[in-house]
Amino acid sequence: MNICVFLSAADLDERYTRPAREFAKLLGKGGHTLVWGGSDVGLMKVVADAVREAGGRLLGVSVEFLSAKAHPGADEMVIASDLAERKKLLLEKADAVVIMVGGTGTLDEATEILELKKHGRTDKPVVLLNTAGFYDGLETQFRRMEDEGFLPRPLSELVFFAEDPAGALAYLEASSRIR
Repeated sequence: MNICVFLSAADLDERYTRPAREFAKLLGKGGHTLVWGGSDVGLMKVVADAVREAGGRLLGVSVEFLSAKAHPGADEMVIASDLAERKKLLLEKADAVVIMVGGTGTLDEATEILELKKHGRTDKPVVLLNTAGFYDGLETQFRRMEDEGFLPRPLSELVFFAEDPAGALAYLEASSRIR
């Protein structure tokens, strides 16, 4: 399975890197391909290196203005002209999506896939990996959107909230068997 991971390129504390590395090792050992932003810095590098070490495949989608930071060990690297094209390519190449800790770029990517799911434009499984409670506030906001009628579909049809890496991958693997 090609699993797209949206995540930060920042250097982060071990409370975030340890679970990300754990998920990446599970992904690689499971024979899956990491589809990611292609960066060789920060958390993106941590995840890509762990997938590679565990025997997984790397499919990067970078963008022209960041191409100098592209991971040299990718099996395949696509360079998009802009961020909109990058998002489109990441989603096209993925069978499933995992949202890890990140900043505004990660949120942008996350809301894009959720909006596509909301409108029935994709049925790819999406997991939000809530490492160290990072997304507690976002989960609360999503539940409020659901409770107050802002979502035309149940939140559970849009995203699965996982507390740990094993639960995230188990959900994706079960979802791929159902689809």
